[in-house]
Amino acid sequence: MENTENKKERAVLAGLSAACFDIHERSDEVSMEELAALVDTAGGVAVASLIQNRPTPDPRCFLGDGKVKELKALIEANNCDLAVFDNELSPSQMRVLGEELGVKVLDRSGLILDIFAQRAQTREGQLQVELAQYKYLLPRLTGMWTHLVRQTASGGSSPIGTRGPGETQLETDRRHIRRKIQKLEEELAEVRKVRSTQRRRREKNSMPVVALVGYTNAGKSTILNYLTGADIPANNRLFDTLDTTTRRLRIDDSMEVLLSDTVGFIRKLPTHLIEAFKATLEELSYADVLLHVIDISNPEWEEQARIVDELISQLGAEATPCIRVYNKCDAYLGILPHGENIVCMSAKSGEGADRLIQALCDQLCSSKNTVSLQLPYSAAGLIDTLNREATVLRTEYTDKCIECDVIVTPELFGKVKQYIPGYVEPKEEWEE
Repeated sequence: MENTENKKERAVLAGLSAACFDIHERSDEVSMEELAALVDTAGGVAVASLIQNRPTPDPRCFLGDGKVKELKALIEANNCDLAVFDNELSPSQMRVLGEELGVKVLDRSGLILDIFAQRAQTREGQLQVELAQYKYLLPRLTGMWTHLVRQTASGGSSPIGTRGPGETQLETDRRHIRRKIQKLEEELAEVRKVRSTQRRRREKNSMPVVALVGYTNAGKSTILNYLTGADIPANNRLFDTLDTTTRRLRIDDSMEVLLSDTVGFIRKLPTHLIEAFKATLEELSYADVLLHVIDISNPEWEEQARIVDELISQLGAEATPCIRVYNKCDAYLGILPHGENIVCMSAKSGEGADRLIQALCDQLCSSKNTVSLQLPYSAAGLIDTLNREATVLRTEYTDKCIECDVIVTPELFGKVKQYIPGYVEPKEEWEE
């Protein structure tokens, strides 16, 4: 008897490079290869593909009629169960293509959502995926219910016995989905509150946050595993990490940081997916430092880095200090990048990890000062502020004063500089 449990769905891929599209939205060989990798991650196998060049997409079936016939022939010749489009399809285009091709039709957004649904493990991740799926489904209900809308057509064209409440059912489903979306958004707002509380606690404990960001499969989880000794699955496939993982990392004798792994970015990431994942990705805007991990062994690394920079900007984290980490440098044959806030490493072998730790330490300490204070007991109230907003290395109570060694931010330095023994305010250039 044939074992169908592990049988992979066979998919044919299709893409459109339309002149009216933004250059980054057009399908090409690279984006089609990435689509094939996405199909593989989802548990299928891409067996054939085609790309069409034309000025604009066909409003009815996206591709031209001839290409649709060619696609159908590929499906029949390769015994495919699925047609996956590299571009986003409208609900009506998806319905028409399903009828024309005789197989299930997915676009890139739907495929990514399917992968996310498989991968999300935590309750938070599952909530985010569910919210994104409902937002994706809502505008597509009309296409799904078209057969019932046709049955209730005016003019008496509907056969006897087929006049049903198609439009009523459509509206009922829309209301149901809108209620679900509202409920999910409320639950995610609660998640944000919990995260905000945890963040305030970290700030109180003066624990800097470092976020790993980058294109999917760039090696973020491998770096986290190497630096912290964590045991997070790090496989060579897209979207292997969906749920944020945070681990402690000691970078020197006086400083410990929280290192967070985040979901990888990808080109043509659906907008509603970014919105749904903001509860996870908002950590980026609160991070003290971003580690932008770039797979330099990938021929498309420059384009991938541009996409990540663009998404970081969308999330409001463009002002956060960033170190660019060029990973997999052992597999790169060209001249490695160099300069300020640039580190080349191999997370697999550990080469360059010490340079990354040093760069991280330099970045976190560049805006801070280590000072020795002698606080009179009349200013003892500052101790609470120092414990909350600085890193206190030593506190000693003597007969005359309270002696402290602390690492302070520039803002806090202004409040405590008068208690630094022998401190003299530096002169401005015009005063010299």
